[in-house]
Amino acid sequence: MIEHYIYRVMSEAINEASAYFPVITLTGPRQSGKSTLLRHLFPSLPYMSMENPDTRSVVKLDPKGFLASFPEGVIIDEVQHVPDLLSYIQGIVDENPNRKFYLIGSSQFSLLKNVTQSLAGRTAIFELLPLSLTEIAGLKKEDGIDSLLYRGFYPAIWSGKNIPRLLYPNYVKTYLERDVRDLLAIKDLDLFQRFVRLCAARIGSIFNASELSNELGVAVNTVNSWLSILQASYIIYMLPPFFTNTRKRLTKSPKLYFTDCGLAAYLLDIDSPQTMNRDKMRGHLFENMVIINFLKYRYNHGENGGLYFYRDSNGNEVDLLVKSGSLYSCYEIKSSATFHVDFTKGLKNFEKNYPNLVKDKYIIYTGTTMTDFEGIHLLNFNDI
Repeated sequence: MIEHYIYRVMSEAINEASAYFPVITLTGPRQSGKSTLLRHLFPSLPYMSMENPDTRSVVKLDPKGFLASFPEGVIIDEVQHVPDLLSYIQGIVDENPNRKFYLIGSSQFSLLKNVTQSLAGRTAIFELLPLSLTEIAGLKKEDGIDSLLYRGFYPAIWSGKNIPRLLYPNYVKTYLERDVRDLLAIKDLDLFQRFVRLCAARIGSIFNASELSNELGVAVNTVNSWLSILQASYIIYMLPPFFTNTRKRLTKSPKLYFTDCGLAAYLLDIDSPQTMNRDKMRGHLFENMVIINFLKYRYNHGENGGLYFYRDSNGNEVDLLVKSGSLYSCYEIKSSATFHVDFTKGLKNFEKNYPNLVKDKYIIYTGTTMTDFEGIHLLNFNDI
């Protein structure tokens, strides 16, 4: 049994899919707990990592023989390093669907492209992000929201195996930079690191490639290419805008968020919960945490998409729209512990313009007063 195991909500969806698919593919950022989750769910299956160069060499020489040595099935980590395995797995499961293969990868582009080509119809695909608020609910919380934003949600921190001050700088050095080298040959790594930090400073903002291009002195195409690398490595999430076919002028560019607020805090040079409390980015990081928690909820239940933000040409905005059928639950997100009537402006504007699309309206904040206000529900962030 793996020590310090933290229950992952995605377990239920993976167990259900495993009854119907011979192959389960699990992707997500490095250190989000992918191998820990699958080894916990399927402890009787062997575990092999293609990160090990010796193992990788053996597999490349004889992929068929390698797979034949696991008659019941196997968990294969970092499978994107040996894409040829996928074609052999396809042939095996077509002949014997009772053999189970659990594939893990940390690079979205290189893994999913090969998986969809070789294993279409044979695999269920899941994306595991760091821990959700639900998953840390039973664990010790320290000094409230500032500590939470500073610590982030990587399992190593919550299991007591590491601390933010050590984890995040090494995460950037050993994982982010390596993935960059694997996915794209960048001549000036220092310039790329500056790009990543500038992205962190734009959390919750509409992405503007031209603005970043001018600030960095690189081409717009380069900025977009670097952004795609951060997305492929599950470092950044781009929240799409809500828009309809009406004549109303709505924003068409996405907003930028990081998949972990603790990593973003490190990139912003926030070095303690006390510093977090005074930092101008605190509200943006809180919004980041809440929106990514909604994304985790959907991923953990095997769902994709359905999350948007709203902004019109007059600057009226709703931080998050969650689609349910043909309707939307609307959320305004504030790091304040005190409710203000101004928080309701964007919600009321959206309902005025799209009265037939609103399912319900919420304000998520850090306060404890839960009294509804003019049909708008107040929620503490711990209750989402």
